[in-house]
Amino acid sequence: MKLRTQLNLAFSALLLVILTLAGIIIYSLILDMLIEKEEVELRQKGELLIDILNNDYGSIQSVNEFQEFINSQDGDLILYHANKNTILSTTMPVKNARHFYEEGYFNDYSNNLWEGANQKYVTSRIARKPQGEDIELILLTPLNDLQDVQQSFFKRLLIVFIVGGILAVLLSYYFTNRLVKPLTLLKKELKKVEKRQFDDLERVIATGEIKEVEQSLFDMADELKRYMRSQQTFFQNASHELKTPLMTIQGYAEGIKEGVFEGEERDKGLETMVEEIGRLKKIINEMIWLAKLESAEDTFERRSISTNDLIERVYDRVIPLAEQHHIQIKLNEVESFEIYSDEEKLLQAVLNITVNAIRHAESKVRITTKGRTLMIEDDGDGIPEDLIPYIFNRFVKGKGGETGLGLAIARTIIEESDGKLEVRESHLGGALFKVEFNISISSPHF
Repeated sequence: MKLRTQLNLAFSALLLVILTLAGIIIYSLILDMLIEKEEVELRQKGELLIDILNNDYGSIQSVNEFQEFINSQDGDLILYHANKNTILSTTMPVKNARHFYEEGYFNDYSNNLWEGANQKYVTSRIARKPQGEDIELILLTPLNDLQDVQQSFFKRLLIVFIVGGILAVLLSYYFTNRLVKPLTLLKKELKKVEKRQFDDLERVIATGEIKEVEQSLFDMADELKRYMRSQQTFFQNASHELKTPLMTIQGYAEGIKEGVFEGEERDKGLETMVEEIGRLKKIINEMIWLAKLESAEDTFERRSISTNDLIERVYDRVIPLAEQHHIQIKLNEVESFEIYSDEEKLLQAVLNITVNAIRHAESKVRITTKGRTLMIEDDGDGIPEDLIPYIFNRFVKGKGGETGLGLAIARTIIEESDGKLEVRESHLGGALFKVEFNISISSPHF
């Protein structure tokens, strides 16, 4: 069942329940209101008749003369003598008055709803007590008359409910369509993403949370598009990086086999083959390690690591390479902080960045720790602007690079360590690699 139908059915069912409950409550309240209103009207009419009885008919004999006046009135009336427990006069059938008498309603002053032989009556009783006489005028209205008014009023109210319910359902369909339409369009755009038709995607007009979903969809499409391009570039670069040493090895191997290379040339060819095999092995090992890092097959053994200890270990390992290239390494440890990660893998990531800086530096490399940030910068030529967006992609390397996998490995390890790696221009003139960790425990350095 479609979402549009589910929403409309849910709203219609809820509206039906609300209207039904409201109708039941209103139906009972109408009758109560009519009874109260009728009791007030009966009391007003009774008080008027009692005034006439008191003013024009002062004695019991006059009361007998008052019977003709009572019989001329509209409605059901009973003139009752309480002291004598006698019905003096009535305008309703005698059998009904006798039934009330037998049921004891005349002596029950707490009940204003009398039940006759065939129906109920709303009553109001007004007392007249001149000269010690206790005469009551009882006015009655059949409950059926009030129920007829109740049903007539409720029928009109029911028509209002039906018309209002229909309008509400129509409005529900209208607003539901406005709500569901963007979702339907998003579904269409998702199909395009599924078919990798990224260039055919169209923006969807929406608001609120649906707009956020729409934005997330296009961000995801952009990321997928970028990832697919990077994968394509990866395979192209990987094939090139693997093909070059293999062609060199193949050329020397065939030359040695055919006797083209002899003597020193043969030894030089064998040496070159060994170097290329070593380079090929390094590329393959780094590819395998990077694949493990990205597929989470390589487990991170996390523990707390001090950046001071980490930088000292990096320094001890790169100082021979730095001296070989006549590069000065300066440690600027402003603050030390704790990192929760795999120490060996994080060491390898920082080593990759530092070695890369040494290869491209002119005379110096500076390593700085501050706050939650680790910065490695050099005074070399820097990274070309057109290469910066792709510098951390696999097999992307600048001048003097080796496999093109070192920075990709470093970024993967740092991101797994809840950090972020980015590159920018250094004040020294070269490149600045900035590593910022999101989760760390800062501590002052003494």
